[in-house]
Amino acid sequence: MPRLILVGQVAGAFGVRGEVRVTAFTADPLSLVAYSPLLTEDGRAALTLSQGRAVQGAVIARAAEIATREEAQALRGLRLFVERDALPAPDDEEYYLADLIGLTARTPDGETLGRVKTVSNFGAGDLLEIEPPNVAPAWWTPFTREAVPEVNLEGGWVVVERPAET
Repeated sequence: MPRLILVGQVAGAFGVRGEVRVTAFTADPLSLVAYSPLLTEDGRAALTLSQGRAVQGAVIARAAEIATREEAQALRGLRLFVERDALPAPDDEEYYLADLIGLTARTPDGETLGRVKTVSNFGAGDLLEIEPPNVAPAWWTPFTREAVPEVNLEGGWVVVERPAET
């Protein structure tokens, strides 16, 4: 199954003619129209957007699957995905956070620390959750150049400077 990336979520109906408001998780909200059809979490086609316009981190658009305001409102909360391959390649030193999940975390000396389980942001910046290969508890490290000085997507690993335990 192809890797899917979350790009938006239906916020509800807009107006009375069946337009839908979709909160965009992309840099350019209008890119959601270009990525159509947007998919459900299980990879099925969900919405085919057209005639969109950007408004405050969202896109207001018509969808082929929606004819009325009530149909648009019923989809509120629907999470929308695209296949990872549909996204443009990131610039040098930029990464899609989803691409980091599953990478092996290792020390600068090559010792395996575990794997990247999740990437989260609780308000102070991106954090990598590292799951050790043994039964030890997972731990977090900031996704900064100091803490993660090297990322090798092709090789499937990241170098992590684990802070000294106190």
